Order: sequence, then C-alpha cells, then structure tokens
Amino acid sequence: MPAYLITHAESRRGDMLIEDPDLVLALTDNWARFNDQHGIVLAIPTERIASIQRVDEDQEQEPAPQKE
Repeated sequence: MPAYLITHAESRRGDMLIEDPDLVLALTDNWARFNDQHGIVLAIPTERIASIQRVDEDQEQEPAPQKE
C-alpha cells in the first residue's frame, strides 16, 4: 500500500504519514497533491515541506512524479 512520510519544513511537529491503496503523488509548481480515485485527498504548499519520502514496505519502483 502506498505510504508517504511528509516532513514539515519548520518543525517536526507537523510531520505526517499518509497511506491509501490508491494514493498517487503529483507535484505542481507550488503544491504537493495526493490523489486517489475520487480526487484530491491532501494538498500541501511546497514551501511548507522539507521532504516527502515513500516508506511503504512493498514499495514498487515507480518513476518520480513529474511537475505539471
């Protein structure tokens, strides 16, 4: 199942882990968007993010998300 650890740029208190079987990460100029089959699940301004790391155990090798 796709799982991502999102590290907050300013403090560790804002870090979060999200996971969903249909989760897909899309990067735009100013946003990191997590989508599933129903649409946008979570959108975070990129200036608030230090890093996004895929952390699921059975992680498949996928190409890096492309900026739109």
